[in-house]
Amino acid sequence: MKSTLSQFKLRNQYLICILSVCIVSLLCLLTRDFLGHKVIGYILLVVVSLLAMFLDIFPVLMSAVLSALFLNFLFIQPYYTFHISTSEDTLFLFLFFLITLINGVLTHKIRKTEKKLQIKEIRVNTMKLYNALLDSLSHELRTPISTIMGAIDTIQSKTVLISDENRQKLYSEIEKASLRLNHQVENLLNMSRLETGVIQPKIDWCDLKELIYNVLDHLKEDLQFHKIVVDVDDNLPLFKLDYGLTEQIIYNLIFNASQYTPKGAKIQIKVEYNPNVDFEYNPDKLMPCVITISDDGNGFPEAEIDKVFDKFYRLQNSKTGGTGLGLSIVKGFVEAQHGTILLENGEEGGSVFKIGFPALIMNTAAISNE
Repeated sequence: MKSTLSQFKLRNQYLICILSVCIVSLLCLLTRDFLGHKVIGYILLVVVSLLAMFLDIFPVLMSAVLSALFLNFLFIQPYYTFHISTSEDTLFLFLFFLITLINGVLTHKIRKTEKKLQIKEIRVNTMKLYNALLDSLSHELRTPISTIMGAIDTIQSKTVLISDENRQKLYSEIEKASLRLNHQVENLLNMSRLETGVIQPKIDWCDLKELIYNVLDHLKEDLQFHKIVVDVDDNLPLFKLDYGLTEQIIYNLIFNASQYTPKGAKIQIKVEYNPNVDFEYNPDKLMPCVITISDDGNGFPEAEIDKVFDKFYRLQNSKTGGTGLGLSIVKGFVEAQHGTILLENGEEGGSVFKIGFPALIMNTAAISNE
């Protein structure tokens, strides 16, 4: 199958070369009396050089031979014969053919060298990214695994007597470590889904207020030293979104805020509904559904704000671990639902994430009144 495709590709390249040289030669034939054969030779040389930038070597060599034949037959006197009347024109044709061949071969080799360098650079960058991922995973996965193994060893130990209260604390530690481990694995799986393009949002009516409180319940251990403020209207309509993807978006943003802000910091989750959004005339790019997650922590360095959504990127002066996948997954899940996400630092400090979704709405208050 692969051999057949390569043969088909090569045939197409030969066809492109033949058509290119023929078309340019015919156009030059119309202006032969004005341009002269030397200028036409330069034009054909440019054509072969352009072909060498994109095609394989053998079609390019064939275009060089074909150009020399056309130059001789159509443009060097006497016309329509391969006979050349002067030694000067013979030397010109020989040099044209030689330069065309050398130029085609060199251009092709330069292109191959550039391609090899690009592949090498991509591999080096990929290795750097995966080394960064492995370094972070060695910490992020080892910590909860060590916690789980240590707690289990203590519980199962026959030489250490532990009270029921301490036993329950150990079980609680195992649960927290398991959730943290599951979160990291989920992030890796989600990044894999994003890279392979297999995410197909399952759009359905979604109660964002319920979703937010579900996320907060899952993160109660991480948020126990933070002040949480939820600003959601009681009459907030239902939005047509993917519940699972939206839950992961809010989970990752709140989890990040809990990890990168000091104890006692405030984390605010706000949901706004913009009725009567006109998508045809919308200079402010308003969205019917806007979710804002902000905190009063230290915010992000201005020089790094544009990079925080990049895969594997971690803040340079960050003391907290992490794989650098959370925010890139957030952006991927937002864009999978045709939404937008904006990060900025608040006027009084802290970070502000604004997410907008072009979602359909269902006004539950009007339904209940009916």
